[in-house]
Amino acid sequence: MTLPEHPARGRQEPGTQEPGTQEPGTQEPGTQEPSQSGAGQPTVAQLAEDYAAKAGLHRSSNGNIDVLKSAGGIQGIAESILPGLVFLVAFTINDHKLPLALISALVTAAAFTIGRLIQRRPLTQALAGIIGVGLSAWLASSTGKAEDFYVLGFLTNVGYILAMSVSIAVRWPVAGLLFGFIRNEGLEWRKHPARMKAYRIGTWVIVSVMALRLVVQVPLYLMGESGLGALATTRLLMGAPLYILGVWVAWLLTRPAPAPADEGTDRN
Repeated sequence: MTLPEHPARGRQEPGTQEPGTQEPGTQEPGTQEPSQSGAGQPTVAQLAEDYAAKAGLHRSSNGNIDVLKSAGGIQGIAESILPGLVFLVAFTINDHKLPLALISALVTAAAFTIGRLIQRRPLTQALAGIIGVGLSAWLASSTGKAEDFYVLGFLTNVGYILAMSVSIAVRWPVAGLLFGFIRNEGLEWRKHPARMKAYRIGTWVIVSVMALRLVVQVPLYLMGESGLGALATTRLLMGAPLYILGVWVAWLLTRPAPAPADEGTDRN
């Protein structure tokens, strides 16, 4: 799934080339800029671009954002969904026996990691998944409460909400860091109030996704085992699908206005 960008943004935006890098057109769009010669430390722009890459956002060949791939693709979405689903099914059909359900979830996460090893694909997402499932299993096993399997997800959402809110407050909104390089804006968007405002709104959209998860799921968690089925179901629906929707809306809301033909060369 690739989101369309305005045709006017197909060309390279002013200010995207770092001093000391190759001439425009010698590097594929969206790739890492080479380090400045003689520079001992990376620039803020390079750090931001590296952050965008590590955040998992992907750019298609025509410069648009590939939302499905950015969510990890079909395999990545399965890795995020299936361990929790297996946990719920195993817990339900085995008379609410927690150890077997936890082992089933861990085995599922481990299977994805082994699959990536066999495919020789990057292990980052799979390893993060198995570590997350392992911590969730430890929490549930320590308390003896099946619903505590989902506590780590709440803490993760709170962490993202705090980090993104701080990024807005200090005028480095995460949406700008993530989308700016995909759009070939670099960090130039920070010099334009309209673009800054757009990226702050886009970041609030992603924050809203995280907050909505907590608003819906925490009350179900507080219901204890009686709310476990509903909690697990909402975790599935409000996981990757809601994240993809949030990124899509943020991308659309932050699209730059088309540049008038007679002003296209004025901004430098």
